[in-house]
Amino acid sequence: MKQNELKITYKSFSSLSELSSEDKELIEAASKAAADAYAIYSNFNVGAALLLENGEIISASNQENSAYPSGLCAERVALFYAGSKYPNVAIKKMAVTTNLKDKNIKAIANPCGACRQVMSQSTTRQGKPFSIILAGEDGNGYIFDSIESLLPFAFKL
Repeated sequence: MKQNELKITYKSFSSLSELSSEDKELIEAASKAAADAYAIYSNFNVGAALLLENGEIISASNQENSAYPSGLCAERVALFYAGSKYPNVAIKKMAVTTNLKDKNIKAIANPCGACRQVMSQSTTRQGKPFSIILAGEDGNGYIFDSIESLLPFAFKL
């Protein structure tokens, strides 16, 4: 049996000052969306923002439901809206962050498996990758060039 190795590369930042104004604006849009999340069960507010190639920024937050699996994560809300409203406009970048300061939790938002799969499908749909910024509330975070780094073995038909 052959032993294989998987290596991912990504950038990390410890301050928003290290980022471009475009990336900072996208994180701010995600942060504002997180503040409006409907997370009455988990109290885990997440926001996502997409920068489309036409310059439009789409932002969304997680939306929970008392039938727990019926809610949607911020990432999927944003991606599905963009796919519906702008079906022929490619996504350039995506930022994801949380709004948990009042809960004394410091977390860098990491997309769940379902969100990663939808990101992968969005990449397939548009025919090219988009970068993903995962930002913490302390100004730190990670930047991935594509979903391939977060989901190297995506489901594909």
